[in-house]
Amino acid sequence: MRVHFEGALPHLQPLSCGGVVWIFDLDNTLHDATPHIFPHINRSMTAYLQEHLQLDEQAANALRMDYWRRYGATLSGLIKHHGTDPDHFLWHTHQFPGLHDMVLREPRLRRTLQRLPGKRLVFSNAPLHYAEAVLKLLRVDDLFDDVFALEHARYRPKPQRQGFERLMRKHRLHGAQCVMVEDSAENLKTAKRLGMKTVWVSAAPVAPSYVDVKIRDVLELPRVLARLN
Repeated sequence: MRVHFEGALPHLQPLSCGGVVWIFDLDNTLHDATPHIFPHINRSMTAYLQEHLQLDEQAANALRMDYWRRYGATLSGLIKHHGTDPDHFLWHTHQFPGLHDMVLREPRLRRTLQRLPGKRLVFSNAPLHYAEAVLKLLRVDDLFDDVFALEHARYRPKPQRQGFERLMRKHRLHGAQCVMVEDSAENLKTAKRLGMKTVWVSAAPVAPSYVDVKIRDVLELPRVLARLN
């Protein structure tokens, strides 16, 4: 571990089109999911485990957390140990009748993204219907070349390497072309192993060695880019 001061990104290898490929996580990177969305998802997942595994609430919540810690996603544990249908699980745990009031939109986000050169992709562990709905509510859905959701990763969520590799194959990318922007340091570890530059969105004072740049908020990205130039 080392202290990493916020500053310029290391040199980025440009694409032939003159830019880099920015790969963004969604929740807690492009918007703050902590106050409303994550608690709702956690309750929905616990309820799903209660119903389909015949568990009481306490046991279901404990199992949800255990699978999340062990595999990076509750769904991965359910598939591995219970043969759960991933589409069924994702549909029933990502229903948001009040999503419009749950998404915390930052008006400056759109301009921030527009100031970044090259392609912009979203890589989320969430299902596609949810990711697209959130991006639309954030009013930035038209700024991304692709939304690569958990279905596209064949249900191998970050930080598992397989999802990253599928994304890179789909868009014919090399790691050196990419900048991964994430709130999860563990996910950035995989990105770094694949040769990507890594930007950690975090208020933590210390960053792991595989983090190239730490910023407190995604809105700081243009400032970092300006220092690069």
